[in-house]
Amino acid sequence: MKHLHKFYIGVTALLMLASCADKGMLDYSVKKPESIAKLEYLNDYDVLKSYVDRTADPNFKLGAGVSIDAFNKTGVEYSLIASNFDEMTAGYGMKHGAIVQDDGTLNLAKVDDFVATAKNAGVTIYGHTLCWHANQNAKYLNSTIAPIVIPGTGGPTWDVISSNDFETDDASNYMGNSNAVMSFTANGEGADGTGRALKITNSEVRANDWESQFFFTFSPQVQEGEKYRLTMDVRSDVPASFATQAQTAPYNYLFWDFFGTVSSTTEWSTYTKEITVTSDMAGAGAIAFNLGNTATSYYFDNIKLEKYNENGGGGPTLEPSVIVGGDFENGADGWGGWGNGSTRALSAEGEGYGGTGYAYTFTNPTVADFWSAQVAYDLSPALQNGSTYKLNFKVRSSTAGTIRAEVQSSSDYSSDGFGTFAISPDWKEYTLETTVTKDDRNRFLFDFGDFAGTVYVDDVTLRRVNPDGGGEQIIEKTPQEKRDTLNAALETWISGIMGATKGYVKAWDVVNEPMDDANPYQLKTGVGKELAADQFYWQDYLGKDYAVTAFKLARKYGNPDDKLFINDYNLEYNLDKCKGLIQYVEYIESKGVKVDGIGTQMHIAINSDTAKIAQMFDLLAKTGKLIKISELDIGLGGVKTADATEEQYQAQADMYKYVVQKYFEIIPAQQRYGITVWSPKDSPDDSSWRTGEPIGLWTLSYNRKPAYGAFADGLSGN
Repeated sequence: MKHLHKFYIGVTALLMLASCADKGMLDYSVKKPESIAKLEYLNDYDVLKSYVDRTADPNFKLGAGVSIDAFNKTGVEYSLIASNFDEMTAGYGMKHGAIVQDDGTLNLAKVDDFVATAKNAGVTIYGHTLCWHANQNAKYLNSTIAPIVIPGTGGPTWDVISSNDFETDDASNYMGNSNAVMSFTANGEGADGTGRALKITNSEVRANDWESQFFFTFSPQVQEGEKYRLTMDVRSDVPASFATQAQTAPYNYLFWDFFGTVSSTTEWSTYTKEITVTSDMAGAGAIAFNLGNTATSYYFDNIKLEKYNENGGGGPTLEPSVIVGGDFENGADGWGGWGNGSTRALSAEGEGYGGTGYAYTFTNPTVADFWSAQVAYDLSPALQNGSTYKLNFKVRSSTAGTIRAEVQSSSDYSSDGFGTFAISPDWKEYTLETTVTKDDRNRFLFDFGDFAGTVYVDDVTLRRVNPDGGGEQIIEKTPQEKRDTLNAALETWISGIMGATKGYVKAWDVVNEPMDDANPYQLKTGVGKELAADQFYWQDYLGKDYAVTAFKLARKYGNPDDKLFINDYNLEYNLDKCKGLIQYVEYIESKGVKVDGIGTQMHIAINSDTAKIAQMFDLLAKTGKLIKISELDIGLGGVKTADATEEQYQAQADMYKYVVQKYFEIIPAQQRYGITVWSPKDSPDDSSWRTGEPIGLWTLSYNRKPAYGAFADGLSGN
């Protein structure tokens, strides 16, 4: 087989040489190589866009994928595109990841230049793409829905990651190999003569210290830059020293040093070692103690691994209020009461604390027992027995007096009281507390039966004192909060990019690659996957209607007559995926938004199933939508440019012609939006897309290939 790439050396230049010979400028005969002679016909072709029948297809767009940077230089790439194509699609430069910065702002400078350069060239731009899972600034998007971290109140702390005092048989965080024989001491033989310790016997000196190992495990694995502290009590029957290794898990060696070398004697001593995790240690999830250098029994007690937490901890904190809406600005739901002819109601506006908003008001007509008139708020779940609760509120009254508050069990009316407090016509703020003494305290009460008059209360909260809550607090956002945040981020992005380009860009891929390959009637998901740095699955947060939202925003911020597409790949390979995409379009439109067109990418090969290609076009044609081949390129089945043969290049040309002809044959004229050649030139060795494959219509040195002529023939119907 002939390797044709060796002969793609400037067909035009060779023809010039031949013409010189014909004119007698050389005194000897020149015979052209057969392979070059076979390619001369390509120079007879005009530019590609000249082969489009503008009478039959006045709206057809012949497009090309481009690099914004390369096109903006107005060099050879610019000339090739402007000469041969009607429209361009930016491969990366108009995507979320290229434009949205880490703070959420949009950098549109290159896009502005691209639009201006395209105008000068007379080439339209097809927008690509508004909502996709790849090429996103995932760092920014994830930051918008990240948990809120409230630093601790008491400064930095050491947080326990893993520990064991060996007082139980729980061995979930330690183990030994076969040469480290484990047992327990008798009770009273642990450190400080209390409890028990773990005994590990190494019966002989080993050739390598790691042949007898004790492993202490923890989770999560350590990361570079983190600080850890290991503390443990240790002794041995004879003086010894032993090294520590970093391992990802027991028996999975990572690095020779972790927490230094430990020395032990016949007396108990406490070993403490602080480290900062290096790149060599990162990923460790176990400490290996190498015990093989000394034949002895080792004793371990009170092993504890702690991580340094700069955000820290501190004293007790107050949990959120168990009384909801105690500011009464949204009504008085949940509040009620009874007794002695008393009444209760939401105040008039302006009667709240400070003369603004609302308060809750209750009136007792006559003095009686304090419990004879009550305001009640039921608590669910019941308060925690043994916990202290703080009550905070503002109060005023029509006349001076005293009332009280308590938490009660509705089953037997027993209670824990907050005590009495004085009230008067002036607003006062109180903070009172009580400790719950029964499991079923499920009602909060104001008792005012021994006060005759009207009382106003506002900003009522009842909060549990968390004695361990002074450390860093992590508050996860709710699914609805995440949806709201991401809807806003999507609107900012779509309004920004469309607002900057709507004067020239009249068509867009609104949603790209929505359907799942394994479950082609379902949406893709990132759940359970290890995501790349630029991947963010909008649908995992916004749900099935994520595309509905995207199309609504595109209609809102684009031009009224913009053509809006949904786009996906492998529709010719997996016909169920094609059907699934069509069903999803029907779902989107059932929500009241219009999808103008469907894009089929068609990254195919010379051995792709031609029957399925025709079936795909038939399915798409029956939708009545505009149909676009959005990213056409054809490989040689993974063959690289250096290994390509003449026969393979001809097969590629035949496949290009087949695809173009079938498009025009099956897709009705009124539905033909156009065809975009995704990689006009062959892919270079340093490209991330089909690396080193000869997928284009031109070589890397801009020479036409057989695929060029075949593509032109397909356009012209020859």
